[in-house]
Amino acid sequence: MTNAYSTQLKTIPLLKVRVHDVDMREALAIFDEFIQSRTPHHIITLDASMCVMAEKDSKLRKIIEKSDLITPDSVGVLWACKRMGKSLRERVSGVELVEMLCSLSHEKQYRLFFFGSAPGVAEQAAEKMRLKYPGCMIVGTHNGFFTEKDSNAIITQIQNAKPDILCVALGIPKQEMWISEHIQELGVPICIGVGGTLDVLSGNVRRAPMWMRKLSLEWLHRLISNPKKIGKVMTLPKFVMLILRKG
Repeated sequence: MTNAYSTQLKTIPLLKVRVHDVDMREALAIFDEFIQSRTPHHIITLDASMCVMAEKDSKLRKIIEKSDLITPDSVGVLWACKRMGKSLRERVSGVELVEMLCSLSHEKQYRLFFFGSAPGVAEQAAEKMRLKYPGCMIVGTHNGFFTEKDSNAIITQIQNAKPDILCVALGIPKQEMWISEHIQELGVPICIGVGGTLDVLSGNVRRAPMWMRKLSLEWLHRLISNPKKIGKVMTLPKFVMLILRKG
C-alpha cells in the first residue's frame, strides 16, 4: 500500500537525527493510513532530551532513523529547526496525539492498548478516556514494571487484544528499544512511545497551564511538580548548546 501522506512529508535533519514537518491533521491521516495497511509501523515522538541521548547512543539513533514517522514533540525541537532556517508548522505531542486517537476511537473503530507507567496508572488513564470519550475502545492495559522474562507474556496479552495502536509509556529510550525489539512479533499497525502521557491522561500529573505552554515553560512546570525530573530537564541546556554550536 502506498503511504500517500507519509511519503510526501518533508524531513528535516536535527543534530544526528531527523524530524518530520507534520501537523496534527496530517499525523492523524498518516496514522489512519498505517492502520488500514495492517502492517507494523514505529512512531517516534521526538523531544530535546531524545536528541541529546541520540548524540551518544548509536542504537537509539538507528531506531529513530528507521522509524516510520517522527513527530516534533517539544518546543525545543521547534526552536532548533527554526534557528536552522527550517521552521516546523506546529508541535505534535504524544499527549495530544493519544487523546485525539481516543476521541476518534468510536467513530474510526480504533482499538488502543495502554502499556507502561506505574501499577494502576494505565487502567486509570483508560477509564478517564472511556468516560471522556464514550465508545472509546481501549482493549487492554499493562503497567511498566516488568522484567525481560515477562516480555513474552506481555506480548501475548497484546496480541490477544488485537489493538490497532499500542501506546508504550516506559520513558526514553527504554520504550523505543522495547518497541524496536518486539514490533514484528507484536504485529500491531502502530507502536508509539509516549513517555509520561498515561500519567497525564490518568490525572496523576497535570499539564502546565496554557499560559506556561504558550511561553514554552512546560519544562519548569514539570520540574516544580516532580523534582525527580531534574535529569531530563538538565538535557535542555545541553540541547541548546549543541544547536548553538551548529551555528
